[in-house]
Amino acid sequence: MTRRSVLLGGLAVAGTGVLTGALGSGAAWAAAAPPIVDCAGWGARPNSAVVPIWNQRPVKILVHHTATANQADVSRDAAFALARGIQNYHMDVRHWLDTGQHFTISRGGIVMEGRHRSLEVLRIGRRQVEGAHCTGQNIVAVGIENEGTYTAADPPAALWNALRDMCAYICGQYGIRPTELFGHRDFKDTACPGDRLYGMLPRLRTEVAGVLGQRLEGAAAVKASWPLLRIADRGPVVLAAQYLLRDAGATGLVPDGRFGRPMADAIRRFQAQHGFEHVNGMIGGESWPVLARPVRRGEGGDAERAVETLAGRRGAESLPDVITAPVWQKLLGTGGAP
Repeated sequence: MTRRSVLLGGLAVAGTGVLTGALGSGAAWAAAAPPIVDCAGWGARPNSAVVPIWNQRPVKILVHHTATANQADVSRDAAFALARGIQNYHMDVRHWLDTGQHFTISRGGIVMEGRHRSLEVLRIGRRQVEGAHCTGQNIVAVGIENEGTYTAADPPAALWNALRDMCAYICGQYGIRPTELFGHRDFKDTACPGDRLYGMLPRLRTEVAGVLGQRLEGAAAVKASWPLLRIADRGPVVLAAQYLLRDAGATGLVPDGRFGRPMADAIRRFQAQHGFEHVNGMIGGESWPVLARPVRRGEGGDAERAVETLAGRRGAESLPDVITAPVWQKLLGTGGAP
């Protein structure tokens, strides 16, 4: 399928998840639109080029944090200044045509349009503004940037409530299941949206479903994912990653289950070799799918040692003949609902 064919007439694929009730156009899947300040309202600059709009619906929502200070000023003026600062950085430093994300939420719970035309297109509910918030996801996911840093702190109630209501509105407009809410780190080697906010995503999925008049069943609120590994981490998952790095060609790396500078350097070389967007020495949603290659039982070598390390950790009695991505995620302890 060519880019032109998608622009002119592509079809979206519905997300998956276990909910009570079926996805449809009835009132149970409608959510009221929260107050949203458009680009003109916060003083946005004009976009420097035409914003691409795809003739397809997005199928997921990606949650980000700005990694800025958790400031106490929750006024509208502070929110608008944040939006202008983000746009200036994205246009002047990253040389993008406009703000990268579709929407921004301040610590005071003020929801703002990010990229031009995102609000207009959302209200129609049939097309997707191409964003720049996550490479590989920009035409299939709505990106929401949340003001603050949520590595060790929870988002304030005003922001959380606005995020829940905004996600519910987006889901209702596009027919996205509330199980299809993800964090930036699910697809990239990044700490975004912070450990605390990322850990709250199952709660977010559950609350969004509630706003939409649905109820998540059992573990449906937990998604299969890839763990984020950083310096100072240790344990069987780190050991398995070290074996996988050696399997991928890393030399001089001693598998000891400790994430130190030598491991970070090996990861940077691996990331650079594969042309990844972030060469930062962390293993996340971009590196894991390449590192955790399919492994056939009995093939031997470091990749099978990684499997054995994780299988022993989980007390697994039997494994399939071929270890694929979903099995890897379960072995890593991050396998959730499909």
